[in-house]
Amino acid sequence: MIRKAVIPAAGFGTRFLPLTKAQPKEMLPIVDTPTIQLVVEEAVESGITDILMVIGKSKRAIEEHFDRNFELEQELAEKGKTDLLDQIRHVSEMADIHFIWQKELNGLGDAVSYARSHVGNEPFALLLGDTILESHSGVPVTKQLMDVSEKYQGSVVALEEVPVEKVNRYGIMDGTDQGEGVYRVSDFIEKPEPDQAPSNLAFAGRYVFMPDIFDFLVQTGRGKNNEIQLTDAMRQMAQSRPMFGARIDGKRHDIGNTLDFIKTNIHYALKHPELKGPLSDYIKALVGTLP
Repeated sequence: MIRKAVIPAAGFGTRFLPLTKAQPKEMLPIVDTPTIQLVVEEAVESGITDILMVIGKSKRAIEEHFDRNFELEQELAEKGKTDLLDQIRHVSEMADIHFIWQKELNGLGDAVSYARSHVGNEPFALLLGDTILESHSGVPVTKQLMDVSEKYQGSVVALEEVPVEKVNRYGIMDGTDQGEGVYRVSDFIEKPEPDQAPSNLAFAGRYVFMPDIFDFLVQTGRGKNNEIQLTDAMRQMAQSRPMFGARIDGKRHDIGNTLDFIKTNIHYALKHPELKGPLSDYIKALVGTLP
């Protein structure tokens, strides 16, 4: 049984500068909720409430968001704003969240390695802090991976089908179909050209790892951008023991660039009970004015 989750949130977010100069990209809002809160909620809905966040410089706002704010709570209580009071208390109470600082930004693999002492000798879930995955079935994507890991007794990476012409934007899996959307991984190819891609199944920002991933991270030298890449450790792992990919029943919302961030906000705003009507009317009126 998986009891712990790790959420790396230490990167600079340079594609959103100057906005992210002093604000973590993981705190960018999706309508009225920080991105990283949605990630934490996915872990909690999957049954995990012991969460380690790996953070870096200028990420103090993440700690403060998940901590209690007694002055604000008192202000809301005195004004009778009980709904808002319940919301902010829920944020600080929904999980037992720990923080550790990545001293230097040496890649995702290095960030994950900081979790070793917290995780110990047990499997864990890894959720990227700037990626939102929306389930289609109602079963959180992390829970989908946990179920596959339990069945096959191995590490699992979430996979999403992408258009063939776009595979050169992603890490792509090579493997053997096991049925029911599960694949036995033989290799991972980073951003292959379409005519060289072994599949159109891309990493989707969620993983379940056996604890021996830490041993492979120790053995992994610096790779692309002179950083320790998680993919390199995963490739070594797949060569020596069973590793699996699971096609997710859901959709990834990539907020890694401005356009996709705006699209994600529109998508969620159109599902918001108070916003969907007025926003739909606005978009319809706006479309009529476009050239």
